[in-house]
Amino acid sequence: MRSIITFLLFIGISFSAVAGISPSEKKALVKLYHATSGEQWTKSWDLSAPVETWHGVSIEGNHVVALNLAENNLSGKLPKQIGNLTHLKTLNLFRNKLSGEIPNSIGKLKELQIINLSFNQLTGKIPTSLGKLAQLTSIEFYMNRLNGEIPKEIGQLKNLTVLSLYNNELSGNIPMSIYNLSSLKSMLLNSNKLSGNLSMEIANMTSLETLGLFENNLEGQVPLDLEKLKKLKELNISYNKFSGLVSKQLAQLDMLNMTMINEHGLATTLKVDLNRNSAIASDE
Repeated sequence: MRSIITFLLFIGISFSAVAGISPSEKKALVKLYHATSGEQWTKSWDLSAPVETWHGVSIEGNHVVALNLAENNLSGKLPKQIGNLTHLKTLNLFRNKLSGEIPNSIGKLKELQIINLSFNQLTGKIPTSLGKLAQLTSIEFYMNRLNGEIPKEIGQLKNLTVLSLYNNELSGNIPMSIYNLSSLKSMLLNSNKLSGNLSMEIANMTSLETLGLFENNLEGQVPLDLEKLKKLKELNISYNKFSGLVSKQLAQLDMLNMTMINEHGLATTLKVDLNRNSAIASDE
């Protein structure tokens, strides 16, 4: 009899261990539901049903590891409690109607690898706490209304392969720390209000395949060091205020062939040095 009771107790303990996510994680999900008009979602949640049945919620080991509510008619502001989903690896809220600021508590998601908040109506600054998320491989915040400078803390994310912030209202210089992201494959910062020079340190971004900087206020010489990026396949730095000569190679690689905006606000094409295809040929 004693062995049977022990066995039943073991089964009971085992069942409780897999019975569901922690109260703090469930509370965070419920808070998200109410803060973003969950009743109006395209695919809503039945809060009386088990969490594992909720649309877009993935659970592993009794923890929420992914939240995919893309194109689901979320509106309102992201609650700070989203930072309590500390085991989250993927956060995808693409193409909704979210407004307000990205909560600083996002920096508590230490296991986060992918974050996509694109195609919303988010405002305010990109939180510097993103720099604490060492596992991040992809940041996509494009098509919002974010302003302020790109946080230099993003340069701490050594695993980052995608940085897509285009079509916002970001200003200031591109932080020097960004140029040290040697794993970055795609950097799309176009259609913002970025200013200053494009540093020759861009040559450090040896994995870069796609670079979009068009429609900003960048100025100075187009760094010839761009030619050192041997994996670069797509380049568009037009509609800035760059000046000086460029090589045939760079002019041909740029999608709009180095069309710039001059001091009179008119479109003009940078002069191409016809005497050489590459400006760095002598360095090789």
